[in-house]
Amino acid sequence: MNDTNAARAVTETAPADSHKVVPGDPGGGLLILCDHASRRMPPEYRDLGMPAAELERHIAYDIGAGALSEELAERLDAPAVLTQFSRLLIDPNRGEDDPTLVMRISDGAVVPGNARIGADERARRLERFYRPYHRKVSETIDQMIETGRPPVIFSVHSFTPDWKGTRRPWHAGILWDKDPRLPLPLLEALRGEHGLRIGDNEPYTGALAGDTLYRHGTLRGLAHALVEVRNDLISTASGIAEWAERLEALLRPLLANEELYEIRHYGSHADAQA
Repeated sequence: MNDTNAARAVTETAPADSHKVVPGDPGGGLLILCDHASRRMPPEYRDLGMPAAELERHIAYDIGAGALSEELAERLDAPAVLTQFSRLLIDPNRGEDDPTLVMRISDGAVVPGNARIGADERARRLERFYRPYHRKVSETIDQMIETGRPPVIFSVHSFTPDWKGTRRPWHAGILWDKDPRLPLPLLEALRGEHGLRIGDNEPYTGALAGDTLYRHGTLRGLAHALVEVRNDLISTASGIAEWAERLEALLRPLLANEELYEIRHYGSHADAQA
């Protein structure tokens, strides 16, 4: 995968505002999701009044995550659903009632186009971007369950190496809630890789009520895990290929565990906190 293809995988214009689907084997047992795959802004939003340089940053999308998701989906012949809009418009990895659903300030950057957003515009973005993505995820899960093999959900994100002046020490992290079936063996496998420092629910927690994996994994009893890769490690084609190869090699034997394809309801730490 060359640099041109890596960039195109993230930035190309999709036929729909909301999402794109990478085809794969619906009976293969793996569904890949990428909530923050694109920095795309529909022209009428005029980049939300932000300088072009800000839209190159992690505040607009998860750098490298879209290309990594597509590469991994191709290698594993797994269906994938990826957003095709910037999370500055609306964040699909939040519940609809989450106060951070539409950010007015993100990592110190003011978002002028969100400053005075009202209920009508919020509802418009939910209908145009957020809900179609989640409907497609639900439909894809339904189709995969119909094959007789409920899918394991693997969500791909990336994080910035520094946050508010503090260097983050991890190369990657696995985020999870109460269902240990995929996260724990994946953590062990990644920690067995030479030279890697892997976070357990770092740099974020995997227990967030209303987020994508809560909605499509926890509530439906499907095994799931979220990988966060430090974005400087997947900002080039070579980095994307390295991490796709690594994750493919680690996931293949783990996915042979038939317990992953049983529907089990573990609940959520987020529910207990509420």
